[in-house]
Amino acid sequence: MEKIITQRVKFVGLDVHKDSIDVAVAEGGDAAVRHVGRIGGDLAAVDRVLRKVVQEGCVLKVIYEAGPCGYVIYRHLTRRGIDCVVIAPSLIPRKPGERVKTDRRDALMLARLARAGELTAVTVPDEADEAVRDMVRARDDARRAQTVARHQLKGFLLRHGVPYAGKTSWGPAHLRWLGDLKLAHERQQIVFQEYIIAVTAAAERLDRLTGQMIEAAQKWRWASVVAALMGLRGLQEVAAITIVAELGDITRFGHPDQLMAYLGLVPGEYSSGSKRRQGAITKAGNGPARRMLVEAAWCYRHPARVARQLQQRQESLPPTIRAISWRAQLRLCSRYRKLAARGKPINQVTVAIARELAGFIWAIAHAMRAHQRSAAV
Repeated sequence: MEKIITQRVKFVGLDVHKDSIDVAVAEGGDAAVRHVGRIGGDLAAVDRVLRKVVQEGCVLKVIYEAGPCGYVIYRHLTRRGIDCVVIAPSLIPRKPGERVKTDRRDALMLARLARAGELTAVTVPDEADEAVRDMVRARDDARRAQTVARHQLKGFLLRHGVPYAGKTSWGPAHLRWLGDLKLAHERQQIVFQEYIIAVTAAAERLDRLTGQMIEAAQKWRWASVVAALMGLRGLQEVAAITIVAELGDITRFGHPDQLMAYLGLVPGEYSSGSKRRQGAITKAGNGPARRMLVEAAWCYRHPARVARQLQQRQESLPPTIRAISWRAQLRLCSRYRKLAARGKPINQVTVAIARELAGFIWAIAHAMRAHQRSAAV
């Protein structure tokens, strides 16, 4: 008679930091969760502690929080055939009365909640997708650095009574005005020139990263989805690449409401009994993608039309994608006018349009996937 070996599952909670990792283990059933100890932050230390934990007929499931240390441990353990899950820190159940937080307690909590099935995993991008996302975020950092440099220059000039009287800053007229500007004191002129150099360097860095990001997206596996999203009004190359890089496989969301919630565009709710009150949007999801959608939503305050640039972006797209794009314009432009006519604040109207725009993005991603499958048959 064949011997049947029942595999036990051990849940290993890791509280990961740069130089140290606290390890806790929870076995199946009601066994007490035990703290194994604190190890170094390197992969060799992780391998050593897992060899001590594992036993014959035992299966490991490793859990740790998404954080600044990235997905190095996940990829290392996955290559070794160990089940590893990265969980969302913002969705960890916490007791309201808890006021003590230590690395040991966090590791014990992760192991215990993993055994109870109370943790929510995040989607880990592959290395190529993460590389494009890193480039997108580096460009966003460069954009913020450019904004800071510009504000510092304008603040310096304002302190010395030299404000710009034109209508549009940083256009050709403004740059010519800066080039002709001379300050009274020699030291002030040096400071002014240093600010000019910082603004110029920030603009050049932003242009370089933008070009590299667009070039990388052309060879990316999601290039067709990026091109399809560019068929929507308000979503040009930078916005479309940012959304796809931050969201990854959009078709993993089974319903557009799930995508809207992931982006943090749904209103918060505080209801009890017969009372129901909705507040501001949760902002609980992906910030960069949400910001791009809100910026794109401003375009729908104008009447629906397919301008020349949008028509050029749509020329190579399947008819189903173009139809969804036009349906989005008809819906969102009309919705924008109706909400504004009710007296709603413009920012609330724009966020509402961004939420519905996320639904059309979901529809385009699914339509593009169906088109690719039919083309491959």
